[in-house]
Amino acid sequence: MVARHSGLTQQETQLQSSEFIVSKTDVKGRITYANRTFYSISGFTEKEVMGVQHNIVRHPDMPRSVFALLWETIQQGKEVFAYVKNVRKDGGYYWVWANVTASTDMNGQLLGYHSVRRCPNRAALPAVTALYRQMLAAEKQVGAKDAVASGKAVLTQALQGQSYENFVLSLQSN
Repeated sequence: MVARHSGLTQQETQLQSSEFIVSKTDVKGRITYANRTFYSISGFTEKEVMGVQHNIVRHPDMPRSVFALLWETIQQGKEVFAYVKNVRKDGGYYWVWANVTASTDMNGQLLGYHSVRRCPNRAALPAVTALYRQMLAAEKQVGAKDAVASGKAVLTQALQGQSYENFVLSLQSN
């Protein structure tokens, strides 16, 4: 198995507005397909990621509660949009504006998940980073058992009745 990364750095790789990262996973979240842009931006090779959990690119700055919200949404058969900070193999990072959907067969049976990531609205990243930092701090304060609930509570309070989807869609369109 490949190491997740070689140690975190503050080196950011920016996705260009003309680039799209595409990946597919099975129902357990193991990568079954990734496009060339995925390999180029993440620094991983096809051999290193095929059959591996997609969280190989999960940056530790990402709150667990964001991923819990993502999984809850796609498991209901709905698409989800999210700002995600990913880690590169070399320890650097990259931000994406992610759209994740369930992949089903003609009978509606779940086959896996499909994600298209594009360049995020750079102007939105300070607000997203600040919110995620607060959520992550709340998660760390209570420990693993209550981390997701604690992070979601911070999110709910910050959004003041607005859904996460509306929040991120408004940030991306500004």
